[in-house]
Amino acid sequence: MTDKKTHVEVPQPEIDVRYLADYMAASERKKRTIVTGCKYRPLARLLQHKEARAVIANALRSGAETPAQLEAKATYIRNKLSDGDFEAATNEANADYVKRFAHVVEGLKLPTAELEPGKSFPAQMINGVRVTFSPSLLLRRQTKTNKLQRGALMLRYLKSKALPAEVADYQSAAVLGLLSMIADDDHAEPEKALCLTLDVQSGVLYPAPGNAKTLWENTKAACASIAERWPAIKAPENAVL
Repeated sequence: MTDKKTHVEVPQPEIDVRYLADYMAASERKKRTIVTGCKYRPLARLLQHKEARAVIANALRSGAETPAQLEAKATYIRNKLSDGDFEAATNEANADYVKRFAHVVEGLKLPTAELEPGKSFPAQMINGVRVTFSPSLLLRRQTKTNKLQRGALMLRYLKSKALPAEVADYQSAAVLGLLSMIADDDHAEPEKALCLTLDVQSGVLYPAPGNAKTLWENTKAACASIAERWPAIKAPENAVL
């Protein structure tokens, strides 16, 4: 009897910008775990926060949602009919995400800018690694001198603890760096203050820091190391490919 497959191997180096930020702030042991997880993707269904991120992005765009309204949406998600335990767990996780946002929303102050829906950008090749990038919101504004500037906001949420500031700084720096690689139809330039990571657990908004350029250069160098390491990365123990 053939063992049921548990993982699929990604032959070419590829990592999402969120995991890349985690990688940059991780210990050597944790870095190996992150890269192994990117190369060998589990086939088992994973809990996703797509619904929660959509609710939060819409709330940020409208600017009119009260904590009570968000709490009501969390309750709706939690009580939705589910087809099995996995779907029920997914609803529970998304409800917790939105409920936590309800607790921090009144303390948030986004920079003055036009908020547009997020999108999945084409993966960018960085020193041999395909880096994927799907922000929840895009930001755009015009300066007093009619200069167009842009940015993007990414959401992070850990139920048990706040996102480490080092991870958030690397992620916001990566947002700035990635946007600088992606052409814009209106020739708007990426701006540090508009390249953001929002930690929904703590309610802290992290713009790209003053040393964003250095962090991005370090990240690009790390991509070269990931690309070199990729062929030698072994599958997790007991994995069936």
